[in-house]
Amino acid sequence: MITNLAVIVAPSLIAFLIGILITPHLTDFLYRNKYWKKVSVGKTIDGREATISNKIHNDEERKTPRMGGLVVWVSVLLTTLVFWLMPALIDNHQLGKANFLSRNQTWLPLFSLIVMSLVGIVDDYLVIKGRGKYIGGGLSLRTRLVFVLGIATLGAFWFFFKLGFGDISIPLVGVFHMGMWFIPFFIFVVLATYSGGIIDGVDGLAGGIFAVIFSSYAIIAFAHNQIDLAAFCMVIVGGLLAFLWFNIPPARFFLSETGTMGLTVTLAVVAFLTGGIAVLPLVAFPLVITTGSSVIQILSKRFRNGKKVFIVAPLHNHFQAKGWPPYKVVMRYWVISVFFASAGIILALIG
Repeated sequence: MITNLAVIVAPSLIAFLIGILITPHLTDFLYRNKYWKKVSVGKTIDGREATISNKIHNDEERKTPRMGGLVVWVSVLLTTLVFWLMPALIDNHQLGKANFLSRNQTWLPLFSLIVMSLVGIVDDYLVIKGRGKYIGGGLSLRTRLVFVLGIATLGAFWFFFKLGFGDISIPLVGVFHMGMWFIPFFIFVVLATYSGGIIDGVDGLAGGIFAVIFSSYAIIAFAHNQIDLAAFCMVIVGGLLAFLWFNIPPARFFLSETGTMGLTVTLAVVAFLTGGIAVLPLVAFPLVITTGSSVIQILSKRFRNGKKVFIVAPLHNHFQAKGWPPYKVVMRYWVISVFFASAGIILALIG
């Protein structure tokens, strides 16, 4: 038990230290090359002028770089390499147990994190350079969804044919045998989880919430004796805490697509691997209400002659528009995140 805990916690500490060490070099590069968005939000997702969002975000005035997500996934990648190479370099039985890279637990989430983060880098770079289809630049939503759909489809087939997944366990209800329907269900969940990436927008908000979510799935994985997966989740938490150290107001950089694309898709993969997919809406409740508020806003404006439910969507921006200072929005979201994540853990463990 103690050995397993050490195997899980140690990589997280290393990821945190690596993140802290690489950040000064990263920020020097980002500021020296002016890697911030040159134009504030131009339009909402439904094509209307984003006048309120412009006032809230003020990207041009703040001059805060994007690509802060590099701190997270680069520290995860380097930590994984360190613990993978360690048994070959140091002849120690206990250190051999610390290698958490395994085919059935961590290959797919690591692959998802790296590939989608690289797509995010491309999007951020185009935004920074003002290139792309939209005002302000960047990959189109359709293009990003194509990449997410590709990874989701690959993951669905890997889970179904390679890992033998096909059932969904719902706490207090039972097990549902989905058969081939597992494949489209998996793809839908990945796409839905990716949509929660729009929570990135207030200093410290996304980093803190993702840290809570991945910590929760580390606990669930540990309870299911998925030690490698629990360690991987905690390595992500370590990288997130390093990022958060520099993202607390005033933020030194933003998570942006470099971070959110990889984290959201990886979250969906981790949720399936732990068997805790049914509690994902609880554990990731802030992502759910964020996406939900945007969907409600779009539908309301389309079917109610332009009338809005919220001052501005997503929901955290609505609270800012009402006059809440950013730190109040962030702290209350953190509290809500911990509450619902705890409820999700309890359900997952008793189910």
